[in-house]
Amino acid sequence: MTRNTKAHLAVLGANLIFGSGYAVVKTITPEYIAPFALNVVRVLSSLFLFWLVFLMNPGKAGIDKKDLPRFLLCAVTGVAINQLFFIKGLSLTTAIHSSLLSLGTPIFITIIAAWLLRERLTIQKLFGLALGIGGATMLILSKDQQQNGTDVLLGDLMIIINAVSYAFYLVLVRPLMERYKPIHVLRWVFTFGTFMILPFGMEQFIDTDWQAFGTAQWMALGFAALFLTFIAYLLNVYGLSIIGSSATGSYIYTQPVFAAIIAMLFMGEHFTLTKGLAALCIFAGVFMVNRKKQV
Repeated sequence: MTRNTKAHLAVLGANLIFGSGYAVVKTITPEYIAPFALNVVRVLSSLFLFWLVFLMNPGKAGIDKKDLPRFLLCAVTGVAINQLFFIKGLSLTTAIHSSLLSLGTPIFITIIAAWLLRERLTIQKLFGLALGIGGATMLILSKDQQQNGTDVLLGDLMIIINAVSYAFYLVLVRPLMERYKPIHVLRWVFTFGTFMILPFGMEQFIDTDWQAFGTAQWMALGFAALFLTFIAYLLNVYGLSIIGSSATGSYIYTQPVFAAIIAMLFMGEHFTLTKGLAALCIFAGVFMVNRKKQV
């Protein structure tokens, strides 16, 4: 098996984990563990494991002072806002809604890159943005009768904020990935991000009734802590280092497929016509935004 094939399989595996995570997380939050408390479990577990990997293979640990502000911004956008709004939003809306709205990330990246990096917005990209935003709006305004979404509108809006924040992170982190090893960047981003999340979730973490957890809940928590954060991030970083950011990013389109299948099989969610039309608009918008013009 070639390195490229391994890299593609690694990234596919990461997105299978991310796609599965939508349904898995909803089985434990907010019923068994509060959303921000789950964030504390995720970041503390990942922080421990990232530094454990470093201790097993020591190298350069520090960062240049001039890069510190960018690392802090990446921690705010890629860990603090991203994870807090994702878990809280997912606890309020449905797994299918969350996965489809997360597809907005590539669209937001285009907008942010045009703003921060002065990348040109073509007519094709603007039409793609309109399609994607239209699909997201259709999804948000649709009346979802699923019982596992307690406040779908607020949850959807929080998922969009999470997608915008993660898009900022992906734009801001590019220069750091060029100067440092990807795992080195992740280690420090999670280190700073953990201290940002703790004030929001520590009280909920302490108040969690751990005795109420059964085997299924402990397995779901372990999946969220180990696979959904640490292993998925490592697999993505491995793929990023070999096949590049564009190919790695394109696999985000597989997440709603995995999420929808799992949500329909295990959570009783339904893929309605409205959701299908919204998904079609979002997919078409993302395709047009990222499609390269033929010369």
